Amino acid sequence: MSFIPGFLPLKVETMDIEGIKPDVVLDCIGLACPMPILKTSNKIKEMKTGQVLEVQSDDDGIEKDMPAWCKITGNEYLGLAKENGEYRVFVRKR
Repeated sequence: MSFIPGFLPLKVETMDIEGIKPDVVLDCIGLACPMPILKTSNKIKEMKTGQVLEVQSDDDGIEKDMPAWCKITGNEYLGLAKENGEYRVFVRKR
Protein backbone atom coordinates (compact mmCIF):
# COMPACT_ATOMS: atom_id res chain seq x y z
CA MET A 1 0.00 0.00 0.00
CA SER A 2 1.30 3.40 -0.96
CA PHE A 3 0.62 6.44 1.16
CA ILE A 4 1.58 10.03 1.67
CA PRO A 5 3.22 10.60 5.06
CA GLY A 6 0.78 12.23 7.45
CA PHE A 7 -2.30 11.14 5.48
CA LEU A 8 -4.68 8.64 7.01
CA PRO A 9 -5.65 5.67 4.84
CA LEU A 10 -9.14 6.10 3.40
CA LYS A 11 -11.61 3.54 2.16
CA VAL A 12 -11.89 4.19 -1.55
CA GLU A 13 -14.60 2.92 -3.82
CA THR A 14 -14.71 3.13 -7.59
CA MET A 15 -17.36 5.69 -8.45
CA ASP A 16 -19.44 6.18 -11.56
CA ILE A 17 -17.42 8.69 -13.56
CA GLU A 18 -19.56 8.37 -16.69
CA GLY A 19 -20.20 11.78 -18.15
CA ILE A 20 -17.31 13.60 -16.45
CA LYS A 21 -15.63 15.86 -19.00
CA PRO A 22 -12.17 16.97 -17.86
CA ASP A 23 -10.92 20.46 -18.66
CA VAL A 24 -7.29 19.33 -18.32
CA VAL A 25 -5.64 15.89 -18.64
CA LEU A 26 -2.41 15.17 -16.75
CA ASP A 27 -0.36 12.17 -17.92
CA CYS A 28 1.48 10.55 -15.00
CA ILE A 29 1.91 7.11 -16.59
CA GLY A 30 5.22 5.61 -15.54
CA LEU A 31 5.64 7.88 -12.52
CA ALA A 32 5.83 6.35 -9.04
CA CYS A 33 4.62 7.81 -5.76
CA PRO A 34 4.82 10.66 -4.83
CA MET A 35 5.17 12.14 -8.35
CA PRO A 36 1.51 11.83 -9.49
CA ILE A 37 0.36 13.75 -6.40
CA LEU A 38 3.12 16.37 -6.74
CA LYS A 39 2.31 16.90 -10.42
CA THR A 40 -1.40 17.09 -9.60
CA SER A 41 -0.71 19.73 -6.96
CA ASN A 42 1.28 21.84 -9.42
CA LYS A 43 -1.21 21.45 -12.27
CA ILE A 44 -4.30 22.25 -10.19
CA LYS A 45 -2.71 25.54 -9.11
CA GLU A 46 -2.79 26.60 -12.79
CA MET A 47 -6.51 25.81 -13.13
CA LYS A 48 -9.61 27.87 -12.41
CA THR A 49 -12.04 27.05 -9.61
CA GLY A 50 -14.63 24.53 -10.82
CA GLN A 51 -12.47 23.04 -13.55
CA VAL A 52 -11.98 19.26 -13.64
CA LEU A 53 -8.58 17.57 -13.84
CA GLU A 54 -8.15 14.01 -15.11
CA VAL A 55 -4.98 12.36 -13.83
CA GLN A 56 -3.82 9.28 -15.72
CA SER A 57 -1.55 6.99 -13.71
CA ASP A 58 -0.40 3.39 -13.47
CA ASP A 59 0.75 3.78 -9.85
CA ASP A 60 -1.56 1.72 -7.60
CA GLY A 61 -0.98 4.18 -4.76
CA ILE A 62 -3.04 6.84 -6.50
CA GLU A 63 -6.20 4.93 -5.62
CA LYS A 64 -5.84 5.92 -1.95
CA ASP A 65 -3.45 8.86 -2.20
CA MET A 66 -5.65 11.06 -4.40
CA PRO A 67 -8.76 10.98 -2.16
CA ALA A 68 -6.52 11.69 0.85
CA TRP A 69 -4.83 14.59 -0.96
CA CYS A 70 -8.22 16.02 -1.95
CA LYS A 71 -9.45 15.82 1.63
CA ILE A 72 -6.35 17.66 2.90
CA THR A 73 -6.38 20.34 0.17
CA GLY A 74 -10.15 20.88 -0.05
CA ASN A 75 -10.39 19.87 -3.71
CA GLU A 76 -13.26 17.59 -4.73
CA TYR A 77 -12.48 13.95 -5.49
CA LEU A 78 -14.94 12.92 -8.21
CA GLY A 79 -13.90 9.29 -8.65
CA LEU A 80 -11.72 6.96 -10.63
CA ALA A 81 -11.80 4.31 -13.30
CA LYS A 82 -9.28 1.49 -13.61
CA GLU A 83 -8.71 -0.34 -16.85
CA ASN A 84 -5.79 -2.53 -17.92
CA GLY A 85 -3.68 -1.46 -14.92
CA GLU A 86 -4.14 2.26 -15.58
CA TYR A 87 -6.16 4.70 -13.50
CA ARG A 88 -8.12 7.73 -14.60
CA VAL A 89 -8.77 9.90 -11.55
CA PHE A 90 -10.99 12.98 -11.59
CA VAL A 91 -10.60 16.01 -9.31
CA ARG A 92 -12.54 19.30 -9.33
CA LYS A 93 -10.59 22.37 -8.24
CA ARG A 94 -12.17 24.20 -5.27
